[in-house]
Amino acid sequence: MNQHPPTADGDPAPAGRAPTLADVLALPVLAAGQPQVVTGLAQLDRPVRWVHITELTDPASFLKGGELVLTTGMPLPEDAAGVRRYVDELTEVGAAALVIELVRRYHRPPDALVQACRARGLPLVTLARDVNFLEVTQVVHALILGNQADAMRRTQRIHEAFTALTLRGAGPQEVVRAAAEMSGRTVVLENLVHQALICEPSGSTVEEALGDWERRSRAAEPGDRTEVGGPEGWLTAPVSYQGERWGRLAMLPAAGASFGPEHVTVLERTAMALTVARLIHSTPWEHTAHRTVLRELAEQRHHSAEDVRARCAALGLPTEAVFVAVLVDPGPGGEDAEPEAQLHRELRSAGVPALVGELSPGRLGVLLALRPDRPWRPVAERLSRTALALAPEAIIGAGSEVADLADSARSFREAARVIEATPPGQALPADRSFHELPDIDLRRLLYALREDTRIQDYTERRLSRLVDHDTRHGTDLLATLGHYLDAAGNKTTAARRGGLSRETMYQRLRTIERLLDTDLESGDRRTELHVALTALRVLRAGRGARPL
Repeated sequence: MNQHPPTADGDPAPAGRAPTLADVLALPVLAAGQPQVVTGLAQLDRPVRWVHITELTDPASFLKGGELVLTTGMPLPEDAAGVRRYVDELTEVGAAALVIELVRRYHRPPDALVQACRARGLPLVTLARDVNFLEVTQVVHALILGNQADAMRRTQRIHEAFTALTLRGAGPQEVVRAAAEMSGRTVVLENLVHQALICEPSGSTVEEALGDWERRSRAAEPGDRTEVGGPEGWLTAPVSYQGERWGRLAMLPAAGASFGPEHVTVLERTAMALTVARLIHSTPWEHTAHRTVLRELAEQRHHSAEDVRARCAALGLPTEAVFVAVLVDPGPGGEDAEPEAQLHRELRSAGVPALVGELSPGRLGVLLALRPDRPWRPVAERLSRTALALAPEAIIGAGSEVADLADSARSFREAARVIEATPPGQALPADRSFHELPDIDLRRLLYALREDTRIQDYTERRLSRLVDHDTRHGTDLLATLGHYLDAAGNKTTAARRGGLSRETMYQRLRTIERLLDTDLESGDRRTELHVALTALRVLRAGRGARPL
């Protein structure tokens, strides 16, 4: 059968690599000879690095390997032993294939030649029609040289791209992303304990790239140079820092496609750029990886639940656990205390799997991953005490526990609401050093909503006439109303708290009812005024005014 399939895009050889035997047989100059692959059908992907025309009985002495040997068959030995020796020499020197023309001496390939080529695994191709060998040589050599020139240009572009990344101080995420885009392959950066810190998928999902990462990575033994290895055929390159191996890059294979010289160049330049980036960006890259994943979880920016589980598992976080989000707002001056590194150390020493990272400027996030039988509050307490030792004015909020990693955004939202509802200087609960949702009372709820114009408008409509009266007449009816509402409508208690006689209290309450056009005996009206007065207290406290 004729074997000369072109590549999928119609190009006889993709740019940037040596043409294969299949590529060469597909060229019109050879296809005209009706080539038939007699042996070595499974080896059509052999690269052809040159073409050699010979009518010598010992052509191997003129070869260097990778040549397509063209012959009319005239010099072939008559005896089987001589034919075997001829094929042995071609095989040992690494010839790509032997092409014999069946026009002059032979009209069918000699049995001894077929048997020898089959025994040594040398592809044997016959041509049924006369072919101009010189023209074949010119066309194939032009193709090879053109591909080599194109490969050089592409290599130059790769070097220029990574040089530009290095000069502008690109971070590790940007460098790895550039590698994935240039190579069209998934690229993963891991540390020495096989935790995948950065994954830039190409043509696959994060789940497909990182699923069961540690086991797969350990099966691909690290080497001292860029090489293909392991059960899956990863292309890997070591990454060094200050002269010592720090981790490695892994480029994952694409289905039905092998790695070429350009992939090696991309991975090696990526490793070099990462070495420089490590010198420029002082934050440990494990911390950077934690930050990235935490933000994806908190903001629900992951593509799927499966992707985020695979990414977290590849970082060493259990995905079958109870998850609790804890947020730390260091407060004034706390930004310089480096709580992130300290909390990393504290959790490691406690043996608690967790992600720790900065979610936004001035706010640190922690995601605890605990066994279902391990209470999370003692861990959060230990975490909080460590944070408060570094930043005494820090506010720490905890969300509720969730059973699914993909639902951890809910725990982050709850912890954020706790932080937002806790004024600076708020007293800690008696039994712990952090705040939770049940701690949010009316005052703290209104504090969280203090910027909402609807709250401000509500407060103004309910109390403005009373505030204006106090301002114009120098009275303190607002304080009297506060004593009355805080006493749940008990006039005697309100009078005692305000240092007033009962008669004075009654008189002031009637004045308040008249100014506000309300009935203070109504429970609903008292509730409305209590909410408004609490909101006013919160708003005035936020402006540094005298509390009511």
